[in-house]
Amino acid sequence: MTERKSKGRVTEPERPRGGRARSVAEMVPAIGGAAFRRFGFVQSSVVSRWAEIVGPRYADVSAPESIRFPHGQRADGVLTLTVDGAHAPMMQHVAPAIVERVNRFFGYPAVARVAIRQGAPLRPVRRPAPPPRPVPVELGESLRTIADPELRACLEGLAGALVAAEAAPILKIEVKGRVK
Repeated sequence: MTERKSKGRVTEPERPRGGRARSVAEMVPAIGGAAFRRFGFVQSSVVSRWAEIVGPRYADVSAPESIRFPHGQRADGVLTLTVDGAHAPMMQHVAPAIVERVNRFFGYPAVARVAIRQGAPLRPVRRPAPPPRPVPVELGESLRTIADPELRACLEGLAGALVAAEAAPILKIEVKGRVK
């Protein structure tokens, strides 16, 4: 270690730089978490999983803005939602259900009430779904007997992904003249 000098005075020793290399995935939650906490969110997953928490019907017209807690507490907070103008009265009527769903997501009574602010909620960009892969004939016949259409579609997608994975090319890696 070296010592830093400041105008002729010797100050504390300088720590060596370095350490292990960290992946971006390790650093991003900490960076995003600080920003979310600054704007009133304890967990960033409330924003990213809003459609799962309240369902697609309410997620299409609303977005969480912040959760403000009483000083020194992490319960009985106020959830502020940004709601499309015409949908605000409907959201006022379903506010108790939203409180219940958010608290179920947290696992404790984090939110006591909902404050609604009219405006255009920011919506995440949705990527189009990839085209479905053809299902092998022998699997397709067994899937037709499933009555639940959602379960059948899920299983067909899984079968198509398995078929695509089996058809993927095998990569050969050359290490010092040997092929593995």
